[in-house]
Order: sequence, then C-alpha cells, then structure tokens
Amino acid sequence: MTATRPVAGRRAIEVLLKTELKNTPDSRLVLVDAVWNPEEPDTEFTIDVGGEQRRVVVTDQQSPLGATEAWHRHLTDGTGEDYSVLVVTGTVPPDQLGLDLRAHAVRRHPLPVDRAEIVAQLFGAADLDPRMLGEHWLLDALLQAEPLNGWPRIGTVLTRDRAVRALLGARLGLGDPESETFDLDADALFVWTRTLAGPSLYAALSKDEQHGLETWLARTVGPAATTLLTLAAEGRGGDALPLGVLASAALSSRSAEAAGFALGTLFGPALASFETLRPFAGAATGVLTRWIAQAEGTTAPVGTARSNVVAVLERADRLAADARLTDLVRGDRLLPSGYLGRLRTLANCLSSRGEGATALAESALRDLEAHQLAALYADSTETARTAVRLMRWLATDPAHQATVGHAVQDHLASSGWADLAIGVLAEGDSSRDAAVGEAYRRLIEAARKRRASLDARFADLLASWSETACQQANGGALLIEDVLARTAAPLAQGGGRPLILVLDGMSADVAVRIAGELDGRAWTEIVPAAKGILPFRQAAVSMLPSVTRVSRASLLSGKPSEGGQSAERTGFTSFWRKRHRDAHLFHKGGYEGPPGHRLAPEVIQALASDDIVAVVVNTIDDALADGREGTSGHWGLADLGKLPDLLNAARDYGRPVVLLSDHGHVIDRTERGHHPAEVTGVRGARWRTGDPGDGEVALSGPRVLTDGRRITAAWRDDLRYTARQAGYHGGASLAEVTVPVITLVPSEGAVPSGWSLLPPESAEPAWWKQSGTAAESGAAPRQTPQPSADLAGPTPEAKPLRRSKVSDRLTLGQRTVRSAAYRSQREFLRAAPTDKAVEAALDALDAAGGKLSPGAVAAAAQAATGKSQRNPARFATMLERLLNIDGYPVLQLVESGRTVQLDRALLDQQFPTAKGTA
Repeated sequence: MTATRPVAGRRAIEVLLKTELKNTPDSRLVLVDAVWNPEEPDTEFTIDVGGEQRRVVVTDQQSPLGATEAWHRHLTDGTGEDYSVLVVTGTVPPDQLGLDLRAHAVRRHPLPVDRAEIVAQLFGAADLDPRMLGEHWLLDALLQAEPLNGWPRIGTVLTRDRAVRALLGARLGLGDPESETFDLDADALFVWTRTLAGPSLYAALSKDEQHGLETWLARTVGPAATTLLTLAAEGRGGDALPLGVLASAALSSRSAEAAGFALGTLFGPALASFETLRPFAGAATGVLTRWIAQAEGTTAPVGTARSNVVAVLERADRLAADARLTDLVRGDRLLPSGYLGRLRTLANCLSSRGEGATALAESALRDLEAHQLAALYADSTETARTAVRLMRWLATDPAHQATVGHAVQDHLASSGWADLAIGVLAEGDSSRDAAVGEAYRRLIEAARKRRASLDARFADLLASWSETACQQANGGALLIEDVLARTAAPLAQGGGRPLILVLDGMSADVAVRIAGELDGRAWTEIVPAAKGILPFRQAAVSMLPSVTRVSRASLLSGKPSEGGQSAERTGFTSFWRKRHRDAHLFHKGGYEGPPGHRLAPEVIQALASDDIVAVVVNTIDDALADGREGTSGHWGLADLGKLPDLLNAARDYGRPVVLLSDHGHVIDRTERGHHPAEVTGVRGARWRTGDPGDGEVALSGPRVLTDGRRITAAWRDDLRYTARQAGYHGGASLAEVTVPVITLVPSEGAVPSGWSLLPPESAEPAWWKQSGTAAESGAAPRQTPQPSADLAGPTPEAKPLRRSKVSDRLTLGQRTVRSAAYRSQREFLRAAPTDKAVEAALDALDAAGGKLSPGAVAAAAQAATGKSQRNPARFATMLERLLNIDGYPVLQLVESGRTVQLDRALLDQQFPTAKGTA
C-alpha cells in the first residue's frame, strides 16, 4: 500500500530551491519527495539564487520512465546559456528512480518537503510550536497564504496562536498579519462579517482549513464563533449580527418554543442546537449594545456608528417579518419594532382622560425610555417625552389670571412652555407612524382648546387694563417701554456694557428654548434680586397693537413711541444720553459682515468700546412673513441667523446680554384652504378697526398708539384677516402680547450686584420635569410669581434643606463637613467656600439624585448663607478641589460643564463620619 505523499506548492519549492541551490549553483535537477499542488496556477516561474535569476520548471510524474523522459526533454529543449532548473515531483517512490537520473540531481536523491521547517524559515523562526507539527492544514495554509512582502519576522519560536492570527489576517482580512496584539474578540468577528469580502473569503477555503480556523476561533473568541462561521461558509455572513439579535429576542420571548421553531427556518444548518445558539445570541447583543453606546456618544464617527446600528436592527426586523416572528418578539428591548410597539402603547395612553390617565402615560413613557434604542432614537423619544409633559399640563389646574401682569408672567413661566410642546409635537414623530401621529394631533387639539380659554380670559383682562394703563399706573405689569430702564440700565451702572439683542417676533416658547440652550454652556441667566422672593424670569406687556412699529419703537425709546428705524435710533440714543452713555443701534443689514467677516467691523468696534450696543435681529419676523417657518414654530439657537455670532462676540468682550423681543407671534396651524375672516377695517394680519366679533376684543386707551387709540384685535389663534403666512402678530393673545426678557452673563464672569442666579431647574415649570422630579429637585416647589406694583410679587421663600426627615439625624452635607477628612482637606485650599455653603450644595445635589446645574448648586449655597455665589462655574470648581481627594471624582462637572454630578457612595467613602457625630 502506497503511503500518502505530501503536497508541495510553489512557495515550498521556492524555499527548498533557495536553500539547496546556494551550495550547488550549477545543479539543474531537483527531485522532490512530494506531489505538486494541482491548485497552483503556474508550473514555470523565476527565483533569485544568490543574486542570479533562475528559471524553474515543475513537472509532476507518476512513473520512473516519465521522470527520466522529462529530464532528457529539459536538457534537449534548453540552450547552452539556459541554466533553468527542473523540479520533478510525483508519486514515484524514491527507490524506483533510476541511478542515472539520481546522479544528476541535487544530493543524489529526492528531497523531502518538511513543511514545518519551511514555515519556520518563512517567519524567520528557529523552531515551531510543537502543536503545529501535526496540523498539516495550518502549515499548508501558511505556505499558500504568504503575503507578497513575506510573513513578519517573529523571533525564536513561532507559536500556534501567532501563526493562526497571521493566517487570519492574510487569508480573511481579519486583523493585521503584522500585528501580534490585535484584539480579536466578538466585536472584531462580527464587524468582519459585515465587510464586503470577508465571509466570501472564508467560504472559499477548504473544509479542513475552515474546520481548523473554526476550532481555534471558538476557543479564542467563544462558542459564538462556530455559528457565525457556519453562516459565513453558507454565504450568509452578512446576516450574522441581525440573526444574533433576532435569536436573542426569540429566546427571551414568552413563546420561546414557537419562536425557536421559526428560528430553525432562518438559521438552517447553522442551528445545531439551542445551547449553541444562546452564546451566539448573547455575543451579538453584547456587540450591538456596545455599538449603540458608541452611537450615543459625542465623537466624530457617531453618524457612521448610528447608521451601522440602524442597518443591523432594521435587517433583523425584516428577517423577523419574513419568518413571521414579529408578533413573538414584539416586546424585545433591542429591536426597532419593539421600540415602535412601546411608542404606540404610549400613543394610546395620550388619548385617555380622567383620573389615572397621566399615570398610565408616565408608565408607558418609562417603558419607552427603558428600550435600548431610546437614546439612539433621541428625537422620537424626546417628542414622546414632550407629549407626556403636555398631558401633565392638561392635568393641572389653570392658574388664576387676576391681572394682566400676572397673566403674561404665567405665560412665560408655564403656558409658553405648553406652546413649545405643541410646536415640538406639530413637527410629527420621526417614525412617521400614523397611529402615533394621530395621537399627537389629538393632544395638540386638546392643548389648543385649553390655550384658547386662557387667551379668552386674557383678552378680557387686557381690554379693561389698557383703558387706563400707562407708565405711571402699570397695574403691576412690566411695560415694554420700561424694560431697558429695569434691566439694561442697572447693568450699565458703574461702567457696565450690556449688549441688547432684540429678536423681532420672539414669543415665549422660542425664548424658553433659546434660554435652555444657552444656560450652562457659556452663559448664566440672572434676574433682578428681590429679598424673600424666588427668582423668576421677567415678562413685559407689548404696546397695542402688538406690532413692530409701535412696540419696538417704544422698547428702544423707553417711552410710548411709534415709528420705523429712524425713530428707534433717535429714541435709543436719547434714552442713553440721559444716562450719560453713548449708544449704537444696528438694524438688519447693518450688523452682517462682508465676505470673510462673520459680523460687520462696525459692530465689533462698538462691542470693543465702552458704549451701549443694541442689535435688532429680524430672522423670526421675516421667516413668518415669508412662510419659511413651516407649521411648527420650533425655533432654536442655530435657526436664528447671526445670533450665535453676536453672543460669542459679547462673551469675548465680557458683556452681559439682555435678550428680548418687541412682541410675540402665533403660528398658523389651520388646515390648508382656511380663508381669512371677512371683516372690514383691516389694518394688519390680526388687528383692524370696527366692532369686535367672535374671537376678537376691543382695545382702547393710552397703550393703543394708532387709529384714534381704539382697535379691534383677534385673540383666537386661528383668526386672521390677511393672506396666509407661517405666523402672525398684532393680535391680543398671550403669545403675541407677552414680551420675554432674558438676562445673561458670561459663565466665567461674576453675577452683578443686585442680581440673582436663575438656575434652569427653577425656570422650568413643575409639569415640564419628569414625573416626581419636582419634589426631588432640591429647590422649593416652583410657583408662578405674581407681580405687584413694584414688579416683584410675593412668592414662597426658598427654604434650604437643613435636616433630614428624621430630626435627630444630620444631613449629608452636615455629616461631610464634620468629618476629619474634610477638615484636613479644607486646610490646604485657599479661599474655600464656607461650611454652610458646602453643606447646602451637597444637600441640594443629594435631594436631586446627584445632578444639578452649576447655577442651581450656587443658588442653594446662596439661599443657605445669604451670600451671592456670583460665579457658579467657579463655585463648582472650588467644590471639586475641596472634595476630590487624590483625584477621586467625588464631585465633577460633566456634559461640557452644564451639570454638577455627585457620587454619593464615593463621598461617604472619602469623608467617613466619626462615631457619635451623626
């Protein structure tokens, strides 16, 4: 019986020839004890021997006579100058080759092909891992797969793991053949399955090599590799990750048995058993979970990471639909269909009314937020969150509007946020699901109905108040013509240089959104201080009608006025001249820079001076008139033209900013085909002369600056008198008449004397916060401020938390400052905050669950000590230095400095309280 002969390919022959011919350069015949690999494409090639190119001809023979004839033919075919080498392989036993033939051969006998020795030479190794000697599949594969530039030189011993890693890189593109430290794990393997060529390269390997690589990968990566490679061998490697995700969903289904049967049709031969499927499913979901975390990050490749995750999960859902698995895996926490199912459940709850309806919606929202894709589908999740907020607002009792001042203040503090929520919902959900969209539409209609009742009440108050209201008798309201005197002028005292930004047409919903985007990043919001009163944003009342010509002129002149840009400029200059300050007012076109400049050089020059500067930004008003607003009115900082550049310039020059409007606006949310009202005396989109009808109110008195001081204005938001636009102003609704006033200082700057911090937590209405967070925020419950005659109405005084519910126990802050470690740490910090300030800050963070804005932390300290923490960011930094012993992050600023985060467990560990002090 003939023994199985080894198989030799070109690379093995090349190494053999280079070794032998360097000692016998004139030899032209080499007998090799092996058979030629039939898969090799060429039997003639050239090699370099000692700097000389030698042609090599390989012939595979099965008889002694054939071998002899091949040699004679080689000699006959050659020329005197032809030093080509004939290599004879085949199945002829060495002892059957003739002596005359062997006499011409190198070493006079067939040379053995020692694959192990050749492989060692190729890697520059002196020896091989003994385990490799019996693995012919590995040795043959290493010979066949050698890269053009050769295998990397590895040192003394070529280990089996190093050899297989190099083979995987060269053969399958799985890793780097040159790398010894490539992290080959489930992530890398699943990423490889999604490459264009990877799985097909594996499918093309021989069965022996596939089995060898599968065995090694199963040991190195885990049992999931077996299923994954089986799929790759079947040409379905690209679906490995989606199938793994789907398998995880099916195995955790309540009907796992039925789901498992369906999985059999999807996996086919790759499904050896459920025991092998479980580790595969676990590895796949682990990979996707890590990918999702990357997609939720803030680094540059986020877009690619997100698209990769979405592609995998959407493919998994399509496979589920093909296998009729959708209903069985509907509750999965990873599949998009599971997210959509939870979103639809929430949508069903939004239509409910009555006791317990909001609780059901809250529960459905928590379920949605618990889905692993909630952050990946951030826009959809935030829209759903906003829907529940609006539902909470509908469940609260309406605030009693006793006066116009109270009504506009309540609008800025609460119902304006409802307008913001309506705008978010009006844009629709990114899933474009019909059921969800219809639920949002119904919720919007319910909210608009309630808003209409508030506007109707406000119109009645406005009609009575406007008959006598003036600067000398404001009825407790802040008038638009008094805003500069109440805000900008105090900031200008002592050489202050406020920048006044007038956003023409900015309503309350736009204002609160912009303030939310600004606060905690580069700016801190402040409000005039009032002893014993919680800080609140100011809201002024526009002139009537609520149009630019009268409201903006009155605002900038500091007195009731009417006119265009010339009147505004004259009035603004005169207002500040009376206060012995020079002033500059820039209108549209005057502040935009020429090519190469973001802002006009004149604006930069004015900002660099000590003069007062004001800029009118018309983006909102222009967009409403041009119809660019669409249907939502969902404005953000990035949508407002040069506003970010103006704010950046103000911060660069250390200027506080007064951000306000001249009037608000209402958005047109009527159906297409809705026509203007057929009325007479039309003077604008929302005001006219003549007797009032349904949805209108008659306004007269000192604050009406046109048409004989008597007009009729629309208060219902679906009423207009002119052609359709994106939105309108001039009417008597809360959104149009309320003028938001937001005052900001650079975060690194100090809070001016006479002003208080307004943390973002205090600006949000209780119903806007997550369920239960109002009670956990660490601040006193928020109530709408009610302005009195001096514009600062009585509100409950904030009472900082000093003791826990058990009266004989110290609070977290008190325990910390009494610890020996704290007292020791405090000695090394110059100008450290007072103990009372640290106590209050820690207690506020503890009550809020460990996270607050720097402004809220500073406000808590101020409430406890009576001393203003005039730089919230610096106060938070001082707390970091005081509490972070040896660099341990007990307290740190996160989210780009917008949030102070406390690790309570680490605080307790670093500052243990001595016995008897608690």
